[in-house]
Amino acid sequence: MKKWAYPLAIITLIIFIFLKFTFQSDWMNKFDVKMADVFFGNQFIEVFHYIGEPIFVVIVAVLLIVYLAWKTKNYRGMLFVVLTFAAGNVLNQVLKKWIQRARPEIEDQLTSYSFPSGHAMTGILYLFATAYILAENNSKSRKILLWVGATILMVLIGLARIAGARHFATDVLAGWSMGYTWFIICVIWYERRKKTFQSNHK
Repeated sequence: MKKWAYPLAIITLIIFIFLKFTFQSDWMNKFDVKMADVFFGNQFIEVFHYIGEPIFVVIVAVLLIVYLAWKTKNYRGMLFVVLTFAAGNVLNQVLKKWIQRARPEIEDQLTSYSFPSGHAMTGILYLFATAYILAENNSKSRKILLWVGATILMVLIGLARIAGARHFATDVLAGWSMGYTWFIICVIWYERRKKTFQSNHK
């Protein structure tokens, strides 16, 4: 990871805390309404919510674990996947139940809480974790493609939740923010374990 990626996690944590305490304010409500007006009903963007669905995320997690187990024998990487994917999802559910924000009012709306967006948070976690693992032993050009692709898909998944009126824009921003923070926490753990292993086998 680039050095700037680590302090950025502190910034995203601050953004999440800021959103938690301000999402009910008038100016944040106006922001949510404006973003809903821009994206609501966009069928092209809305399609991307499918790649943030739990079943899709589980499939990617299983494929990554299989790859790490048989291709690279990277067992720390397997635990990294569990920490980012599974523990990240648990964290999202805990935050939702703690904050208890209702979703936008539409017909046939989901009954679970809205803040932070689960698709946005797990989306950034599984896409960034996948890019991180696959980029580990790859060329610079492929690393760039992996990270650019992951970032674009992460943005589209989040916007899809606004387009479908399943979340407010502030829910999505909060999901991205906390997702990135948790991702970097997992990366720090993984890289420290990797250095410890390498130093013990010199």
